[in-house]
Amino acid sequence: MHSSTPASLQCGRHRLDLSFPRVMGILNVTPDSFSDGGHHVALDDALRRAEQMLAEGAAIIDVGGESTRPGAEPVPVQQELDRVVPVVEALVRELDALVSVDTSTPEVMREASRAGAGMLNDVRNLRREGALRAAATSGLPVCVMHMLGEPGDMQEAPRYDVPVEEAVTDFLESRVAACEAAGLRRERLILDPGFGFAKTVEHNLRLLKHLDRLERLGLPLLVGMSRKSMIGKVLGRPVEERLSGGLALSALAVERGARILRVHDVGPHVDAVNMTWAVLKEGCAND
Repeated sequence: MHSSTPASLQCGRHRLDLSFPRVMGILNVTPDSFSDGGHHVALDDALRRAEQMLAEGAAIIDVGGESTRPGAEPVPVQQELDRVVPVVEALVRELDALVSVDTSTPEVMREASRAGAGMLNDVRNLRREGALRAAATSGLPVCVMHMLGEPGDMQEAPRYDVPVEEAVTDFLESRVAACEAAGLRRERLILDPGFGFAKTVEHNLRLLKHLDRLERLGLPLLVGMSRKSMIGKVLGRPVEERLSGGLALSALAVERGARILRVHDVGPHVDAVNMTWAVLKEGCAND
């Protein structure tokens, strides 16, 4: 653990220990997410799935009510509220879970916070009107992700004038400054380099290779590569056959400084993360 990175985060009434890598389980309550759309739309199904992920070792459940897959269209605010808030309330009430809400919508941020969510996760890096203020006043940790454009157009020939890891680091540094200027304290921020968002396969591979460059920002890194098309394109695997590739990527991400791994298949990733960390911790002990 690098000394400049916070060792824990206060997430509502939960305290998240980040002295070792943690796994965040994905719970999409949408009909159109790229790999599990429609599976957990019913409240009871969502609750059971979250219960399973917690039993497998998830430290956080990330609830999303708007698909951000390439080509996705925005969801009306009320529809997103109707999908997300009852699930957050149930997970907090029934499971006492640490719930993250995957949203870019200020109204959802506010209502999810009132419902007991402990973290906000915004792929649009708080650029929607009112989002920065809503996040700042929530009192919760916020994950800010690198993405250019919108999900509907982000994969239309993305290009960078400098190496992608430099572009991502500079972008996130500027968003951290904007957050601090809006009253969102630095110690409440988590950074996501945005694998699969406005990046080619080559961009994604290079970004992971040089992920440790982002550690100079001194903030926890959240990484999400589970089942993504970068695995499919390298290995020639459909969505349902990308677990092995994803486990390799998670191990590499931990070795390069990631502290939160956002995944669909919690149990196998917990094992991969813990095994990787055991090796790294042994190496540190003998330095």
